[in-house]
Amino acid sequence: MHNKKILVIDDDAQLRRLTEYPLTRAGADVAVAKNGKEGLRQFYEQKPDLVILDVMMPEMDGWETCKNIRQLSDVPIIMVTARGNDEDVIKGLELGADDYITKPFNVKVLVARARAALRRAEKGITIKKGTRYSDSYLTIDLDEHRIFVDGNPVSLTATEFRLLAYLLENTGRVMSFEQILKSVWGWDYIDDVNYIRVYIWHLRKKIEKDPKDPEYIQNVQGVGYRFEKKS
Repeated sequence: MHNKKILVIDDDAQLRRLTEYPLTRAGADVAVAKNGKEGLRQFYEQKPDLVILDVMMPEMDGWETCKNIRQLSDVPIIMVTARGNDEDVIKGLELGADDYITKPFNVKVLVARARAALRRAEKGITIKKGTRYSDSYLTIDLDEHRIFVDGNPVSLTATEFRLLAYLLENTGRVMSFEQILKSVWGWDYIDDVNYIRVYIWHLRKKIEKDPKDPEYIQNVQGVGYRFEKKS
């Protein structure tokens, strides 16, 4: 994380210190802000490589701050929430967050997640040229980063796009939870199967006619997922 700028936005001074210290020791240049409004000002000034953003804050909460940042930049955003329920995670995804971590958190986990987010942003997405899928309802063009559902463009977060691209490139093959986590998130997430479930559900909500009865992203119970062409 040397020479990487990280902006931490949290109204809790103790948690700001708890977050700032290990990231600084890992080599990052860390800026802090105590609320969303100050965080946006710092974002303009610092132009960070990563934002770690608390959800519950006065004046401007994390949701609104995330929305504003995402209108300006594709910088990776890790949301920090006191509640690890699916509703909070999905709301963060809808607003463009790339990852989440729940309080109380282990600082080693936080640093690992920050490193992984920075690596993904730096590495980008490797896509097989010409990978495309189209039927009367869904069109996916990975080269152009374009997805259309029933003729309307659909916006995906960077993580959602990587997940969909990985499944599409392996159409018809069952990809295990471990394979998906390693390829889309990295080794740091290899045991976080819940990550896949949450992201798959949100991706289905965006591309499936009925997310509860999916046609494209099929679940193989206890094994993983596969992308199926519409028959």
